[in-house]
Amino acid sequence: MDATFNMETAVFNYRVAAVMIEKNQVLVHKQVNGQHWALPEGRVEVLEDSRTSITREIKEELGLDIIVNNLLWFTENFFEYNHKNFHEIGLYYGVSFKSQPKFSSEAFYGDEGERLIYKWTPIDELGDLVLYPEFLKSSLKKLPMSTEHVVIGKNF
Repeated sequence: MDATFNMETAVFNYRVAAVMIEKNQVLVHKQVNGQHWALPEGRVEVLEDSRTSITREIKEELGLDIIVNNLLWFTENFFEYNHKNFHEIGLYYGVSFKSQPKFSSEAFYGDEGERLIYKWTPIDELGDLVLYPEFLKSSLKKLPMSTEHVVIGKNF
């Protein structure tokens, strides 16, 4: 069971995301019909630690075995979506690959079918994307040496 709690007017999410950088490009994804991009991510399951979660999510979505390196950002994200207030805790890990990932300038689908589109995007071109959370546009250009705590949005 995912660590997501739905209430009448609000949702709490606990998520993990992978920062995958190769050749000065970062892997991003979006819903096929979606308007915004994000880092490959997923929900943490109840009683699952975050490193296990991101390893599982990347294996499920992309079929890749990864090495989870350092925790780059711990985020508290407050936003509205579909008329509900969201409070989302996000852990963003730098990861590396146990084997060479699929690398192409073309967008591609992951192992879960045609629900999500992935693409490698030059870090210098992130400003041209609708990318959430937005702090990533600048923060991916210079990764932190130690974990940073980032609060995004407002408290409802």
